[in-house]
Amino acid sequence: MGAGSDCHGPLAQPLLHTMPHDVTLISTIAVGFGLALLLGFVAARLRLPPLVGYLLAGIVIGPGTPGFVADLQLASQLAEIGVMLLMFGVGLHFSVADLMAVRRVAIPGAIVQIAVAVAMGAALAHGWGWGAGGALVFGLCLSVASTVVLLKALEARGLLETGNGRIAVGWLVVEDLVMVLVLVLLPVFAGLLQPGGNRPAAAALWPTVAWTLAKVTAFIVTMLVAGRRVFPRVLWWVASTGSRELFTLCVVAAAVGVAFGAAKLFDVSFALGAFFAGMMMRESEFSHRAADESLPLRDAFAVLFFVSVGMLFDPAVLWQSPGKLAATVAIILVGKTLAAMALVLLLRYPLNTAITVGASLAQIGEFSFILAGLGVALHLLPKEGQDLILAAALLSIALNAAVFAATGPVLAWAQAHSALARRLAQRDDPLAQLPANVDLSRVPDLVVLVGHGAVGRQISEQLHAARVPCIVADDHRQTIEALRREHVHAVAGDLMDPATLIQAHIAKAAVLLVTVPDSLLIRHLTGIARELNPEVRVLAHAPSDEEARLLRQELGIEVCQPEQALARGMGEQAIAWLRPPGAAPH
Repeated sequence: MGAGSDCHGPLAQPLLHTMPHDVTLISTIAVGFGLALLLGFVAARLRLPPLVGYLLAGIVIGPGTPGFVADLQLASQLAEIGVMLLMFGVGLHFSVADLMAVRRVAIPGAIVQIAVAVAMGAALAHGWGWGAGGALVFGLCLSVASTVVLLKALEARGLLETGNGRIAVGWLVVEDLVMVLVLVLLPVFAGLLQPGGNRPAAAALWPTVAWTLAKVTAFIVTMLVAGRRVFPRVLWWVASTGSRELFTLCVVAAAVGVAFGAAKLFDVSFALGAFFAGMMMRESEFSHRAADESLPLRDAFAVLFFVSVGMLFDPAVLWQSPGKLAATVAIILVGKTLAAMALVLLLRYPLNTAITVGASLAQIGEFSFILAGLGVALHLLPKEGQDLILAAALLSIALNAAVFAATGPVLAWAQAHSALARRLAQRDDPLAQLPANVDLSRVPDLVVLVGHGAVGRQISEQLHAARVPCIVADDHRQTIEALRREHVHAVAGDLMDPATLIQAHIAKAAVLLVTVPDSLLIRHLTGIARELNPEVRVLAHAPSDEEARLLRQELGIEVCQPEQALARGMGEQAIAWLRPPGAAPH
């Protein structure tokens, strides 16, 4: 057969005949991605989260607007994959240790705030004449903020690694966990919550609830016992091949496969299955690589998720129900914010923490969309409710940047005009200052150690063994509590706040050790320390060779680099093996 005849072979014929006729999936993805890129870029240029552009792209290609209409059924299936990968990412970054570090404020605060927001939203929906099920789902949708939006907002303002940032993230992690439980239980209670729910159905409900919880428990136990051992080992085997594409395929297959298997075998949601797949994969030493390798695919399908959510939106709600929309947005921006601030203040945290947490919760996002879609599918939430939630999400996400930008001026204005605000801002924290019985007035050679992570802990132990007086400053309250129980001098506080170094007695210190590899923080702390104590010597942990060079050049401080310390230690160990003490040189 000649070379030219290949184009008419049996393989080419079906391709030539079918490709022009069925391109619905391709057109949905192509138009969805293209429009999301364009509107996401416009949103970013307007200093709005790109997520706003993705939702608008969905509205443009949805049935509620004229012009091209994408296939909603295909978009919904693509959105399911987006939900799986979104929840997989949440599980992959979920840290029990980080949550436990802020548990005293995040767990009770988030649970009470959810209850308050649900009550406000349900009362509003009940006033509109909606049923109990619709009112409950509506309140739940308004109660949970978007983790994606929060992380971007905190990262943009350099607050992600601060004490206030960790509290806000921990708060939203608790909200996410509560919503995962709601996604499991809502279908079970749907029959009782629907207008036609009757007493016999309610009487037979508890065995169904028990059976559902038993299946969920069986799935969780399976994942904790088998998944914790299997996933890290599989990642190790695949990583040992050296193939990057196989590693990425393994991560994605685990996320989607476990989600699908959990739904089929244990009858739990795709979201819960993917969440636990991410949690189990976090147990592997390759978890950071798994997160990095899967990020582009997770981002791509997350875009399709938000586009498909926008396709469900009917813009008519903007002019048909403006009063309802204004009330919904008011609950998100004002009601939730004030409730969260009040709870943080009641838990005896300072005013700036309360304002940061309040601003973090002044929006709704991905979980609200998932819950709204489930509520409509279960015939609990009316279509108008879903439209209101989508419109309120668009507005609250768009306004969240302005809300965060206003936190500083609001705090300054409140302190300038209110004695109560000044007292709340300067609220005494027992961990923010040393106990009254600690006297350092005659202590020579004091060391202030900033950060008590893996590096800081070892340095602290070395100083203690050498009987060198040391004060630890860290922004993890749990860490400071543990050190206090061990009778170690330590203070808790925001490391960017000069008051933290002041309470650590930097003015009397001979040496400042900064173990947090953050160049911005190192510059900030060095400036504060030298202003209060010009004679103090500074030794810092640099994140990279280039930044170490700049820190030495600009600040004139001593800088330690992990690679150099590791090389020195390994070289000394090799020399000790080859030339034991007392051995004659070759």
